[in-house]
Amino acid sequence: MLKSKIQKEKLSFLSQLDASIISFIEKYADLCQPDKIFIYTGTSEDKFYLRQKAKEYGEEALLNLPKHTIHFDGYYDQARDKLTTKYLVSEDADIDTALLNCIDKNFGIKEIMGFFENSMQGKEMIVGFFSLCPPGSIFSIPCLQITDSFYVAHSEDILYREASQQVLKQKTTIDNLFRFVHSAGELENNTSKNVDKRRVYIDLEGNIVYSVNTQYAGNTVGLKKPALRLAINKASKEGWLAEHMFLMEVNGKNGRKSYFTGAFPSACGKTSTSMLKGESVLGDDIAHLRIKNGKVFAANVEKGIFGIIQDINEKDDPEIWRVLHSPDEEVIFSNVLVSQGQPFWQGKGNIPEKGVNFSGEWFLGKTDNQGNEIPPAHKNARFTINIASLRNASPLFDYPEGVEVSGIIYGGRDSDTSVPVEESFSWQHGIITKAASLESETTAATLGQEGVRKFNPMSNLDFLSVPLAKYIENNLNFGSRVKNPPRIFSVNYFLKSNNGKYLNSIEDKRVWIKWMEKRVHNEIGSLKSPSGYIPEYEDLKLLFREVLNREYSKEDYKKQFTIRVKENIEKIGRILKIYSNEIKNIPSVVIDVLSQQKQRFESLKKSAGDYVSPFELSKE
Repeated sequence: MLKSKIQKEKLSFLSQLDASIISFIEKYADLCQPDKIFIYTGTSEDKFYLRQKAKEYGEEALLNLPKHTIHFDGYYDQARDKLTTKYLVSEDADIDTALLNCIDKNFGIKEIMGFFENSMQGKEMIVGFFSLCPPGSIFSIPCLQITDSFYVAHSEDILYREASQQVLKQKTTIDNLFRFVHSAGELENNTSKNVDKRRVYIDLEGNIVYSVNTQYAGNTVGLKKPALRLAINKASKEGWLAEHMFLMEVNGKNGRKSYFTGAFPSACGKTSTSMLKGESVLGDDIAHLRIKNGKVFAANVEKGIFGIIQDINEKDDPEIWRVLHSPDEEVIFSNVLVSQGQPFWQGKGNIPEKGVNFSGEWFLGKTDNQGNEIPPAHKNARFTINIASLRNASPLFDYPEGVEVSGIIYGGRDSDTSVPVEESFSWQHGIITKAASLESETTAATLGQEGVRKFNPMSNLDFLSVPLAKYIENNLNFGSRVKNPPRIFSVNYFLKSNNGKYLNSIEDKRVWIKWMEKRVHNEIGSLKSPSGYIPEYEDLKLLFREVLNREYSKEDYKKQFTIRVKENIEKIGRILKIYSNEIKNIPSVVIDVLSQQKQRFESLKKSAGDYVSPFELSKE
């Protein structure tokens, strides 16, 4: 059956695969009934075929620049669907069914197989092998993607490293592969029609993710967030970390290079931090961390960026802006406005009054069926590029050995509680009070109401595939195995004054990262707050001059780094309530460390009040 549908020149490759892999492919070919099967092996001819078919089938369309295309997802298929993303669980599964979205495995398999049945009639099935992290490294995990979307396959070719030869060389069996099976389902105007039947089901026992009746990349590009869920489960069993983190290179004095990871919820400054002017990027979204030679090393899972495009502008994001306007760089735009062959997004400026967007033909004032005005571009519109396109890409972004991690940063949208940058007292303190206590206000990157404060430990709650208590314990144990673990920091770019104005400028984060770089090398002091170490004014004053060529006033410092005692006590109360009442088997040290921090804030409140100037704090 496979021979009749696969191109002849790929039969030799197919015959070299382990029989278990061939059987897996055959199973879904028989179920989905594609007209043809395309085996992608990363050759230049294969790459050309992917791109041509994406345009031929209407999944992508050319823009004015030769290597730029536009893809539209359906109007109601614009973000990760948390509601219908579920774990397939058996009765004895080791998973927190109270916290995570689960469904009976037998029922879920039967349901989604019913959706897959004949779903690829009249289409081509694409089969490709890719690697999480550089192939052949200690960080890498080989993956198999099956899809009927050339947009999905094209995206994976940009975002991930092709691994067909690795699979052959290592004689990989199906049990050693992460597997992703996707069908866009029935199409209408080249988008998934039956989004009411959209499903993303995750089988941890089989290391398989199924997605159907959806095209949005966060639901369909298997090596993205679906793979993160599988990797977290694998890492928990094997004692390493799979994290929702960027990886960047920070420049210090005398040519020194230091490497930082950072976990932020979507649309909270994650990509912009990894792309800071004057620094270098290795990856903007997901990292694997392992211990090697008594030190923590990390590798970028991806070789590309699937980034939120809203508010990307020439002044604040010059390198991304250059790539998005370069005829020599390949870009897939998704869900932006297109007018006369040019893409426009919210925050770009000079947006036309009509064009084509994710709702079809668009004009200023157009409303949907509920009477809501349709914006010219979606808030969660994206761009897909290769990291190699960036002139500020670190030479080590594709390095199989990974890079030694000096610091880990946790951040989210917090309008009223945390200071702009702070260092934890220790690895344990940082994991518990910075990482496991992270809260963030929701954005357009997930379906649902925006601006709601959500508990999101490690910025990874959406992707957890093990009980939260076990995940936190794994993080705590990971650092305890290293004599000098990376320093842990928190950042908050979204602190506001009482009148609702942001207290930080967009560029201030360049100063915060330089302060952190100096801290990991013990070159700079600090002040001690109840929740960690914060910068001293004189140090920031010098850094603002050096980095931004800007004067930094004591007034600004006081507004930004005033300790908001009342809000911090309220936050710890919320987190303690969750860990005491809602999470099973939480390590006792979590409650102890949070309680101790609460006591420190309560003591400060008694002696100094609800809001304490940083000038009243003692030195470290």
